[in-house]
Amino acid sequence: MAPPSQLVLAASSTDAGVAAWDLRTGAEAIRHRPCASRPRAIAAVAGRFLAAAQVAAGNSAPIHYYHWDKPQVAVKSFPAEPIRALIADPEGNYLIGGGVSGDIFFWEVASGELLVRWHAHYRDVRCLALYDMLLVSASEDGSIKVWDLLTMLDEQSRFEAKTPYLYNFNQHTLPVTDIACFHGAIAVSSSEDRTCKVCARFIFFLFSCGIMKDLNAHIFVIFPQIWSLSEGRMLRSISFPAIIDSVEIDPRSHIFYAGGRDGKIYVTAMGVDVSSQGRDDTSILGILDDHSKAVTSLTSSTDGLLLVSGSEDGNVRVWDTRSQQVTRKFKHSQGPVTNVLIVTPKRLNLPPLQPLRKVCAASGEVVPRAVILPNPDKDVHIAGNLSSNLLEQLLDAQQHGSSRLFDSGVSTLNGVPNQQGTEWRSKYLELQDLFVHEVLGDMPS
Repeated sequence: MAPPSQLVLAASSTDAGVAAWDLRTGAEAIRHRPCASRPRAIAAVAGRFLAAAQVAAGNSAPIHYYHWDKPQVAVKSFPAEPIRALIADPEGNYLIGGGVSGDIFFWEVASGELLVRWHAHYRDVRCLALYDMLLVSASEDGSIKVWDLLTMLDEQSRFEAKTPYLYNFNQHTLPVTDIACFHGAIAVSSSEDRTCKVCARFIFFLFSCGIMKDLNAHIFVIFPQIWSLSEGRMLRSISFPAIIDSVEIDPRSHIFYAGGRDGKIYVTAMGVDVSSQGRDDTSILGILDDHSKAVTSLTSSTDGLLLVSGSEDGNVRVWDTRSQQVTRKFKHSQGPVTNVLIVTPKRLNLPPLQPLRKVCAASGEVVPRAVILPNPDKDVHIAGNLSSNLLEQLLDAQQHGSSRLFDSGVSTLNGVPNQQGTEWRSKYLELQDLFVHEVLGDMPS
């Protein structure tokens, strides 16, 4: 059958399958079985097929692949350990999994090869977010780390790096529950300790949705340059009336949605100045209220006009974000909904899907491979006379042993001062203040 133009997907932690509804007609298009997945554990691989990490049953916790037009499992993979979090890059070249041991697995989709595996956290990796070659991981141990994948994929770069990660945030005291990311500009995380951390590409914001006694939320801004982290300071406080389990950023404006354990979705402005220590709801612009239990998962359409929510009450809601009204209601199962996605299936003649390897190559060592970089057309354009082969030069420099392409102060390439790199650094420094004032409001620091 021909797949619908757009589908709403919902999965549960019970074996109720992945339900897919036609967003236009509301009819259930297909239900993929079997499937029982924890939150943040399913991924649409560039619209070509669906990948879902399964809840461990005994010693078995496979990853299932499903074709859009067939209900049964197409391919089963058996990773070295159960996978708690699973994402794919936008082009569908790679799958990244977070394991129960705290390890991160990086697979190539076409071959199934495990390109690299590294220990990231002390406990389960619960959430992953990706932009270009920056990976954000969050754990049951409460930590959030940012990784440069070019470094992690290169053994020499990993050896030379002072730390394997770019940034490490340890402000959470309880497990992290979700991460939402939009075009690398802002990433929001939520935690069971009623705190969230918000990151921005090259400008990292730490935002908390209610801390300890007074439920205060704190926003910190950390000004990393392209090359190094230089400063950290708190900017703002925002309060929420409930613990937040899921977050989603509106791609149209400077607001985000926070799904609470009270069944409400809080529409919140990031740019409101709330400096008092008590509760202040002036940052909450509205409340979407149609669930009877915790809102466990949120996702939005690419234009931001639709928001989809999944809940422990077993229901899925489609919201019109302009009117803040429900436009579709779906019933998944009696169990909790743990994941929701909006996907546009692609009708392609795919080569046979390959199962994912347990170890890196036959010897257990990483095999050097070419890495396909993200599409540069999706990046933010920076004005200037940019060399067409500068990226290739930078990658070549890294392959010859340089783990840091630029130093703070003077940019170098193969040991030679690089004026163009210095210009880039200057441009990003200028953009930092502009970004902060635009997103968080024009408040003096």
